[in-house]
Amino acid sequence: MAELLDEVRSALGALTRTLETASDSAEVLDAVCVEAVRVVPGADMASITAIDDGEPRTAAYSDERARDVDQAQYAAGDGPCLRAAATSQIVRLSLDNVSELWPDFAASAKQVGVGSYLAAPLRVDEHLAGAINLFGFGDHGFAETDSKLLDLYVTVVAFGLRTMRRYQQVREMAENLETAMRSRAVIEQAKGILMATHKISDDAAIQRLITYSQDTNTKLRQVAAEFVRKASVPDDQ
Repeated sequence: MAELLDEVRSALGALTRTLETASDSAEVLDAVCVEAVRVVPGADMASITAIDDGEPRTAAYSDERARDVDQAQYAAGDGPCLRAAATSQIVRLSLDNVSELWPDFAASAKQVGVGSYLAAPLRVDEHLAGAINLFGFGDHGFAETDSKLLDLYVTVVAFGLRTMRRYQQVREMAENLETAMRSRAVIEQAKGILMATHKISDDAAIQRLITYSQDTNTKLRQVAAEFVRKASVPDDQ
């Protein structure tokens, strides 16, 4: 038990570091699969099923064979990962017991040597919901404690992904605001130059910029920036 707890602690630590340094969601989801295999004894492969507008897809996996087993479920329209996602309940099973219930899934899983399966529902936000799936090559069927470990792991993962997405949203808003402020500054500068040069009003200056923007199919910010650049170049150059 002490060794298991150490492994869980190490896996969660590695996942946390990835959350802090990853450049995109795909990198994080790949790490979620890798660390899930470390967290749950008997797990040899992992995948993440994401449901987009009712359509399932494998968003990440630790082994291509896991993705292939997922595809068999998607093609059949049913299987343990889809059941976990739909019911918000953990699904734990041995392949020997589900051949009649999910024949396509069972055949695909057995073909790659999978004997046990464990899936837990994953809900991050409206953009990411589905299941984390674990595949075991043994026929142990996973234990009840494995279900609890995966449930705990999914809770941590969902919180981490939710936090990461919120941070990305805030960063994107800040970047958009900075871009808007820079755009406004250069437009105001171009407008001021026009007003001073042609002795026209504020409204007339901005209308000239807008008209040129429309006539040339160029963004207003780009028109203003080019105008300011040309205005700053000495006549003898």
